[in-house]
Parts: sequence; structure tokens; C-alpha cells
Amino acid sequence: MTEAQLARCRKRLEQFLVDLLEPIGRRERRHWGAVYVRGLLLEGERKSIEPMARRLPDGNEQALQQLVGQSPWEWAPVWERLARRMVRELEPEAVWAIDDTGFPKQGRHSVGVARQYSGTLGKTANCQVAVSLHELGAQGAAVLSWRLYLPENWSADPQRQAAAGIPEQVKFRRKWELGLELIDQAREWGLAARIVVADAGYGNVTAFREALEQRNLPYAVGVQSNTGVWVAPPRPRQLTSQPTGRPPSVLHYRTQRPVSVKEAAQQAAGWKKVRWREGSRGWLESRFWAGRVRTAHGFHEGRAPGKELWLLVEWPDQNPEPSKYFLCDLPATSSLRRLVQVAKSRWQIEQNYQQLMEELGLDHYEGRSWNGWHHHVTLVMMAHAFLTLETLRNKKNFWLDPAEDAP
Repeated sequence: MTEAQLARCRKRLEQFLVDLLEPIGRRERRHWGAVYVRGLLLEGERKSIEPMARRLPDGNEQALQQLVGQSPWEWAPVWERLARRMVRELEPEAVWAIDDTGFPKQGRHSVGVARQYSGTLGKTANCQVAVSLHELGAQGAAVLSWRLYLPENWSADPQRQAAAGIPEQVKFRRKWELGLELIDQAREWGLAARIVVADAGYGNVTAFREALEQRNLPYAVGVQSNTGVWVAPPRPRQLTSQPTGRPPSVLHYRTQRPVSVKEAAQQAAGWKKVRWREGSRGWLESRFWAGRVRTAHGFHEGRAPGKELWLLVEWPDQNPEPSKYFLCDLPATSSLRRLVQVAKSRWQIEQNYQQLMEELGLDHYEGRSWNGWHHHVTLVMMAHAFLTLETLRNKKNFWLDPAEDAP
């Protein structure tokens, strides 16, 4: 935002922040929290504390450093209030998206930093990685919460953890486990359960999908082309008794073999063109097929087939083979269009991360501590949520009176 744009919505911003900043405690903290959010919203190449303090007429570098780096305020109560507010604003048909992003860093002292792969960066780099939970609606999206991923070399180094201020109870968790923690936290806040969407980095993990099923959460997740499925229910065959007389404990499925989702797609018929949303250059359209399958994880060890799911496959006309595969735990009565709309709802994630990084400085925090990182991303979440609300407000004003200048 320019200074003029921010001035026009200053009162709305102050009102928005009053309730959200209440949990952080003392009045001076709330004051500098509001100043920090204004600094994030203002134009400027860097959104680290020093340049923001210079740009703000009431900026104070020392006070902002104290707020973010040293103050002991809890961020989870702020997340809860922000999540409740944004869930009310976004439509009831929203979904939850689990994803992760990378924060490029120099050196090795920033909390959680390591040479690791980041899908957002598209490469292995020296970076932090954080898992996030998003509420995605047709009119907008909001970040609900975060978990900073700690690589195993951090978890195995108590001295390094202590230097970064990482609480002792924080242990190594895989990214999909952090995603489940975020979902559980949102449900503890009393938020209505949503359909969960995620890319193949999460969908490929059988334990992740099964954990969602145990929580009675529907999902639509990406999987790789070699994921095994049964396209028809297999018949288990009990092995004959051993010479010792002990009955075998493992069932074997030999009447058929599972196939990969790629093979299932290549054998499928009845492909249809589906439009799922209107983009900046017109409607987005591709060719899809969906069929009911059961997952085949562990069948070599006699594991029973997984629950019946939808296998959704995208195969664009110009492609020599399918491009994307999804396993969808949605009702058997779901239409193909519905499956496509849910599976494709993740498109807002990239826009979220782009705005958070490029406009609001999500990855610009230069401190090294656990608390500092969480305080910074919490204030960035507030700035992003406010921009989302302003966008929704301007859309409503446009439809009420197209000639009216949106503030």
C-alpha cells in the first residue's frame, strides 16, 4: 500500500487490530504491534525492522526489535482470534490446505535453517521451511497457523536449540505430522471441519491420509503416478497351514495385482472436459477421469485394501500421458465437476505465498530466535488478513455501486 492508501483505511486497520492484539498484553506492546503491521503494509523493498522503522513516521527500531525479538508474548491466542475472524468472513464452502514454503537464509544460526529442499524455491538451498494451514474460499484465502520445521540435525543438537530459544518440548516432526498438528489445533479452536487439500508431498504419505480418515476429515490430495491401487476389490486367499500346524497369519491377494494410478488412467475410458474456474485469461479447462479405487499400500505383507476412494486424473489433450493424480475421500455420489473443483482449489496457495513474501516480507525477518520468527510471521498474518478483508470490501462496494470509488 502507498501512504495515501493506508491513510484512507487507517481507521479500519486500527479497529481490525484492537481485538487481535489484545492477547499480547501490555498497551505498549499493542501499540508497537500496530506500528509493525503498518510497516508491513507500506510499500518498500525490505520489510525487516530497520528499514521499516525508517519509513514509518512513528517508527522506533529499538521498540520494534523489543516487540518481536525479546517480548515473551504468546502467538497462539492471536492465531485463534485471527482464524475465527477470517473463517467468518470467508464463505462456508471453504477448504483447508496444508502446504509448506521456504525462507532463504544466509549462515547457519537462524532457527531451523539448513540446506534442504523447498518446493516454493524449487531447489535445495540454505533455508528455513515452515508448514502452514490455509482457509481457501472462492473469494479469498487466509493463513490460519504455522509450524516451523526443524530438521533432524537441529533436533539432535540441544545446545543449538537452546541458543535459538527453542522450547524443550519441541521435537522433530515430519512435515506431514506438523500438518496434522495444525489441523488438530484448528479443531481445538472450535473451527468447523473442512475438506483437506494438499499436494503429493503430503498425499503420497499413507499415514497422513489414514490420519485424516481417522479424524473423519474428507480430503483431496495429490499422489505420484506410481501409487498402487486396486481398481476392483481383490479376493484374499489364506495360505495353507505350515508343517508345524500353525495357521498362517497373513492373507495374500493373488487373484489380481494392484496397478499404479498411471496404469489405471491409461486403461480408463470416458474422459471429459471440465472447466473449474475463470482465470485472468479465460476459463481454465482440461480433460479428466474419475473412478472408485482402493489403495494397495502394504499388500505384499498381506495388508487389506484401504477404504474406497475416488481416483481423479487430469490428462490434457496435448500431453502424451496424464499430468496429475489425486486421491479424494469424498462421497461416492460426488460429480466429476465437484471432484475437480475441490482438487484444484489449491491454486490460491501460490498467490498467498507470493503476496506474503513479495509484498509483506514474510521471509525478511533477520533475527535468529524461535520467538522472534513466530512473532514476525504472526504480524505478517495480520497484515495479509487485513489486505484480504479490504479486497472483499472493495468487491462488495463494486457490486453495490460500480461507479463508487472504492476507498
